Amino acid sequence: MACFLQAPMANAIVSSASASSSRAVRVPKLLKLTCGALGARNAAKIPMPPINPNDPFLSKLASVASSSPETLVNSSANPDTPPFLDLFDSPKLMATPAQVERSVSYNEHRPKSPPPDLPSLLLNGRIVYIGMPLVPAVTELVVAELMYLQWMDPKQPIYLYINSTGTTRDDGETVGMETEGFAIYDALMQLQNEIHTVAVGAAIGQACLLLSAGTKGKRFMMPHAKAMIQQPRVPSSGLMPASDVLIRAKEVIINRDILVELLAKHTGNSVETVADVMRRPFYMDANRAKEFGVIDRILWRGQEKVMAEVASPEEWDKNAGIKVMDGF
Repeated sequence: MACFLQAPMANAIVSSASASSSRAVRVPKLLKLTCGALGARNAAKIPMPPINPNDPFLSKLASVASSSPETLVNSSANPDTPPFLDLFDSPKLMATPAQVERSVSYNEHRPKSPPPDLPSLLLNGRIVYIGMPLVPAVTELVVAELMYLQWMDPKQPIYLYINSTGTTRDDGETVGMETEGFAIYDALMQLQNEIHTVAVGAAIGQACLLLSAGTKGKRFMMPHAKAMIQQPRVPSSGLMPASDVLIRAKEVIINRDILVELLAKHTGNSVETVADVMRRPFYMDANRAKEFGVIDRILWRGQEKVMAEVASPEEWDKNAGIKVMDGF
């Protein structure tokens, strides 16, 4: 900031009226002095406001004012350029969003880079979501996520959300081998973590096995989800020879027996009971799945409070004035 002081001063100017008899005429004139120039001669110093050391523009102005104050005073006033911006060699007002340096890390509260894909965000919350039939690509991703979560922390639980038709589609067509479901099941059994399984939508066939394979007491189901167990199906044989079709049929029977044994193990039912209900597709809603032993609890927000307020049958009869006779 420049301020100006005005002081009178005498200046001798030679008059051109007469060349022979020249005389000196003293005319008063104003002399402009800057505060910066008087700083070294004047003992009284003018206080300056504090300068932010992190501001490069103000630091540059302070450096120029201390070294050559006349540069600021004689700075040309260009209407197309902000004042004092010509002091910089290559001035930059503000970086555009494309020029901002991208950060390697991602923080959801203040993102500095594009967010990762949705499975990666769920994986950060230790959530593995199976939302497709069990084809090789899905099995590869799920097994890799389970191994990664155990490597990150073998003590924290893993949440497995299931909405899958297993190794078949809705119309019953086979889309994957039974080994795809067994691969995920074996990976679950090898983990040291607690496995919290949650059924959303549907858990059919091998997906129902994964639902029941969670940690006891940590197997859940949404109120309107469906579970179903059925026998494995023979893949399309096409123009295969009869001997090859027989080999495939035997392999399907072996997979069926393994599936029955594993379901009986995790549901607490006998092998005969599971084999009997699997003769035809056996559908279960949330309540029936809980009774069969596939899950432990139904996830219904507020159900604990509602059930706590429900009176027992005896209290209902008493409040209604019904007396129960012995023997009836």
